[in-house]
Amino acid sequence: MYKTPRKVFLGGTGTVKRIAVGGDTPVTIQTMWKEGITDVFSDSNALSSILERIAALKALGCDILRFAVPDMKSADSFVKIAAETDMPLVADIHFDYRLALKCLEGNVAAIRINPGNIGSSDRVEKVVAACKDKGAAIRIGVNTGSLPKDLEEKVEKATVSRADALVQTALREAAVFEELKFDQFVVSMKASSVKETVDANEAFAMQSDIPLHIGVTEAGPLIGGVVKSTLAFSTLLNENIGSTIRVSLSSTPENEVIAGREILRECGKRSGGVTIISCPRCGRVGFDVHGFIARWQNRLMAMDKNITVAVMGCIVNGPGEGKNADIGIAGAGDKVVVFRKGKIVQTISAKDADIVFRKELDLL
Repeated sequence: MYKTPRKVFLGGTGTVKRIAVGGDTPVTIQTMWKEGITDVFSDSNALSSILERIAALKALGCDILRFAVPDMKSADSFVKIAAETDMPLVADIHFDYRLALKCLEGNVAAIRINPGNIGSSDRVEKVVAACKDKGAAIRIGVNTGSLPKDLEEKVEKATVSRADALVQTALREAAVFEELKFDQFVVSMKASSVKETVDANEAFAMQSDIPLHIGVTEAGPLIGGVVKSTLAFSTLLNENIGSTIRVSLSSTPENEVIAGREILRECGKRSGGVTIISCPRCGRVGFDVHGFIARWQNRLMAMDKNITVAVMGCIVNGPGEGKNADIGIAGAGDKVVVFRKGKIVQTISAKDADIVFRKELDLL
């Protein structure tokens, strides 16, 4: 029913890691940098700070990181950053093909640019030629806010659905690259509606073997965005549609990566790593579960361990409900207990919880 996506390679030159999407490769997780990057030339600490955060995103499970490149100064900054990391970086470019060419001077893994919005065919040919030379891929990104005028009119007249308009637009853009004998590109078709996103990707997957980057655009804040993304992704991934994903949230890149990782895990597309189980907290609470999770979530998720960690508010849900966890922590009246596989190994005061938990964790 759905075509098996072909394999597309991103990057591989300089220090950048070569990564594949599509084919039989695991589904990759992407996120996007959410601040400007031009201060890497004026602030001596800016570059090291960015690189540290990139390393932290990688530890959380991020496979590909995209940067907005709206002007030439940003392009110069992108090249500077790309020279210092092996994380596959994508330059997100609109309209100005010269920005793409500048980014392709560096260790870029892919360019996000649509042939339909950069002008004449010779400009498209120059970008494609540079990508071929560099071993970089291209991502075609289509969303409901940027449909061609003729299709937008059909949508307004209700003669074509928005989902079908997304598919037609993506196929038009793809045809330009295919005519240039360039097949190292992926397609994304995003809507803020779960149904339109699912319908578009299902329809496209029936017609083409181009790998799909899936996501619900402008999905909203943390809770709403995760709900929408989970609904869309679980449907598509269970149909083996989607070679790479991004959970688009009005939140941090770290939360986008963690959400993507958890969705892939629950859909059976990714395994291993740290699994956190925690109780919601109630009137029996003897331990600040929320505060502990806030302090420890990113550190735990970044660990190279295949373990389950339980964080429970009280002794009722503690070692009992968390008995299968490799390590857990729970409230016990005015004390806190640390346990392994349901067996209490330490009883301590709440003020010592983080220190003792860290020591016990290091023993695993």
